[in-house]
Amino acid sequence: MRLFVAVWPPADVLDAVAALARPDVPGLRWTTPDQRRSTPRCLGECDLDQATAAFDRIDATAAEATMGPTTGRFGRRILHVPVDGLLSQAVATVAATAGVGEPPDPRPFAGHLTLARSRRGDTDLRPFTGLPLAGQWRAHELTLVASTLHPHGARYETVASLPLGR
Repeated sequence: MRLFVAVWPPADVLDAVAALARPDVPGLRWTTPDQRRSTPRCLGECDLDQATAAFDRIDATAAEATMGPTTGRFGRRILHVPVDGLLSQAVATVAATAGVGEPPDPRPFAGHLTLARSRRGDTDLRPFTGLPLAGQWRAHELTLVASTLHPHGARYETVASLPLGR
């Protein structure tokens, strides 16, 4: 089962993201509202029972997440908006789940919401970077999510939720 841990923004933040213009650009696939989350850890293919047990051991507190203030990109393929404030949740998640699934990403955590992906990396994302997009929310829950790949994007199902301590 393909799993990841997510922090989902509330409706008002998703509304702000939805207000961003999404022109039809060949080779660029915009994310849908159900795909917009910050991901403290991708577990990849792993055993659900083992992942759930590790997920239940995460010891993290609620935090103020701050989105923006502008859009950016990761390389030539990912258009995103940064999300700050979730580092301690990511560190706690990696600590509790390090032995489950694929090894944790060795790069430093960079909280973000993915806005679009360039299929081959040949779409110029520069016109979409630096656009104002901001919001804030109280991140009070982590979710363990199953991901099933489909031709028009992944489909997600929450398999466990963990309220974060105050």
